Amino acid sequence: MKEVRVSVRNLVEYVYKSGSIDQKFHTTSSMTEGTRLHKKIQKNYKEGDRAEEFLSTVLPFDDLSFIVEGRCDGLIFEEEDVIIEEIKSTRSSLGDLAEDSYPVHWAQGKFYAYIYAKDHNLQEISVKLTYIHVETEEMIHYLQRFTLNQLEDFASKTIEVYYPFAELLTTHKEKRNESAAALPFPFPEYRKGQRHLAGAVYKTIKEKKTLFANAPTGTGKTISTIFPSVKVLAEESIDKIYYLTAKTITRTTAEEAFEMLEQKGLAAKTLTITAKDKACLKEEGLCQSGSCPFAEGYYDKINEAVMDIIRNETRMTRQIIEQYGRKHRVCPFEFSIDLSYIADAVICDYNYIFDPRVSLKRLSDSQKKRTVLLTDEAHNLVDRGRAMFSAELEKSSFLELKRSYKEKNKELYAVSHEINRFFISLRKQYEETGMEVYKEAFPELLELLERFIGSAETELAGQSGESTLLETYFAAHNFIKISSLYNENYVTYIDSGKRETIIRLFCLNPSELLSRTSKSFSSAVFFSATLSPFQYYFELLGGEHEDYRFKIPSPFPKENSQVFLKPLSTRYRDRERSIQPLVSLPQELMKQRPGNYLYFFPSYRYMNEVYEAFMKSDPDADVLIQSAGMTEDEREAFLQAFHADRESPLIGFAVLGGIFSEGIDLKGDRLNGVIVVGVGLPQLGPEREIIKDHFK
Repeated sequence: MKEVRVSVRNLVEYVYKSGSIDQKFHTTSSMTEGTRLHKKIQKNYKEGDRAEEFLSTVLPFDDLSFIVEGRCDGLIFEEEDVIIEEIKSTRSSLGDLAEDSYPVHWAQGKFYAYIYAKDHNLQEISVKLTYIHVETEEMIHYLQRFTLNQLEDFASKTIEVYYPFAELLTTHKEKRNESAAALPFPFPEYRKGQRHLAGAVYKTIKEKKTLFANAPTGTGKTISTIFPSVKVLAEESIDKIYYLTAKTITRTTAEEAFEMLEQKGLAAKTLTITAKDKACLKEEGLCQSGSCPFAEGYYDKINEAVMDIIRNETRMTRQIIEQYGRKHRVCPFEFSIDLSYIADAVICDYNYIFDPRVSLKRLSDSQKKRTVLLTDEAHNLVDRGRAMFSAELEKSSFLELKRSYKEKNKELYAVSHEINRFFISLRKQYEETGMEVYKEAFPELLELLERFIGSAETELAGQSGESTLLETYFAAHNFIKISSLYNENYVTYIDSGKRETIIRLFCLNPSELLSRTSKSFSSAVFFSATLSPFQYYFELLGGEHEDYRFKIPSPFPKENSQVFLKPLSTRYRDRERSIQPLVSLPQELMKQRPGNYLYFFPSYRYMNEVYEAFMKSDPDADVLIQSAGMTEDEREAFLQAFHADRESPLIGFAVLGGIFSEGIDLKGDRLNGVIVVGVGLPQLGPEREIIKDHFK
């Protein structure tokens, strides 16, 4: 019989979770809080009782053998009874939690009770469901007693409902492994250095190591990392691939690589996760029942939607997920998150793995140990890591809440008033300098924020959700979460201007946190064409002594490229004088070497000044210009305009460090040259100075 391994929690959530998406506010506590409260209850167990008891059983059904396992929160021995305790921490009012509020919680306890009773030949056993409030630590208990026959019937029916889903995935996995084993490299031959890169990735994944690879543009990094990863999938050393990107454009390249492998015979399920604001089918409103038809009854409809898309699709892109989301009336974003735990390969932004606020929480440690991370354009992850592990609060939010709730909610008014006063005292201290840096996270502020969160939740529980309160609630939550990571790699800085005062917990060196995350997976590959200076990125991405390092030269002959320097000051005081030379430069270049060009500037303002002068000089020129906040369709149209058989050459004005400055793939004569104005360094500012001082 074929084996299917599943955790008790995943099994019962698939079968028994019901109801609607409700994201007015978080009703459940964080994992850290949950663990603390679990331990608090478990400490009171008497001698002989057990906490976090591992339980496992084998249940055959049809042609599958289900290995169901997990750790029950508590195993309590009374004189005439054995009790399985299931503990749930919550921020909801305990008065709102009736005995039958969450059938899925009972199901989890009952399945553990079934395993223990069967293993120890008990004819009866009890299940205790305990809810504990995060702030007050008050508890409410519910107790039910079951016979072994009742639990056997319950377990059998649970497996019966889960079986079609498990059978579908098991059959698919066999096809995937067979096709991956037979899969040829999708090109007639490897480019120079490409086979070495693919070999290094394969070796890294097989040995469960970490690799840092500097591979220049033209190496074919995407296929050179995906292809060997798929080959390891066939050998069942790993179960899943996460391809992580910083930008939508590089996501498209990964999608195209998997499509190419599918055309060569690969039978794999690939998924692209699209950001929530882009995936949403509603123009406005909260993700909750009563406000969104795609959130209403989501958990009652999702299993059917998952089965439908898995049966019929291989590449689950944004368009495909939206199509099935409309068909089954389920939220496309939440749908994609649920599918991410099933798909063989997931293409998504860095934050779904590294950001503590939005990372995929249901990925268990055992699943991570069978998952490989492929991190594209990894040089971007340093600054992105700093942003992910930082948090900030604005004074104006608490001032607004203080005014709004003065008559409506005394407790919320009082704590908002105290936090606002805390900001005022800081601002008075730094009126002259406007800025100050600390090496502590202000514990007195954290205490106030804990009070604020409790008051905000009470208010939000009875409302549809006032936007400022909701946004400030999430900001406070994040501030407290990030404060738990605070160490010598952090500073707290106060930025006090005339209109706003901001307190920021700023992560200067994200290496430890990035490493902690990546090392929890089976293997990780960080690769980029610009992982240079190499030692800098190696250290700040969390590289360690035993990690592999890899570097290959460009596959293109040096004589194929020409570099020209135009001595011209681009300093601010010389801007006006530089505009006319910058107008004539591309005109001269395109006369000598006709073709399509990209023209990069250090800022939008500078770009627009040159663009306006350029169009006055040559109004018939074929020109495109990047604008701030371009949609994905607009970005795609911008790039599609660059093709080799144009009647007149095209010049695209763009911004350095922006969406078109890296990760785009304009092959052959689609792009013939690039003009770069300025040095392309990050703008100077207080944060850069703080970082510089830290590393000094």
